[in-house]
Amino acid sequence: MVSEREIKVRPYECDSYGHVNNANYLNYLEYARFEFMRDAGFDYQGLRAAGYGMYVARIEIDYRLPAMVDDELLIRSWPVKRGVVSGVMAQKITRGGDTIAEANVTWAFVGKNGVPVRPPPEFDTSLLG
Repeated sequence: MVSEREIKVRPYECDSYGHVNNANYLNYLEYARFEFMRDAGFDYQGLRAAGYGMYVARIEIDYRLPAMVDDELLIRSWPVKRGVVSGVMAQKITRGGDTIAEANVTWAFVGKNGVPVRPPPEFDTSLLG
């Protein structure tokens, strides 16, 4: 499954060079991952209410081209690997046919004490990869 989200670059997201500050890409990617989970039917709010979490353990980003104010960006998200308590999601940000950035995000399912655990059946993460 591939989830897609569009965003438009806002002026306050840009740095003194006039392009999107690298830290703002983390926000773009987070938004798109959350929407991917919603599209997949994953009950993230129920997960949190039950005291569990899905934490980002690692993010690798390759910045290819700058994005500027008013650019319309498309963020694609898809799972690439699934383990017992963790997984990896790939994400790609494009503008038209140009790749702006690519990322691999490693996540871990954690229990109430913040330690990685196998998800209970009601929060089966197979939907995520």
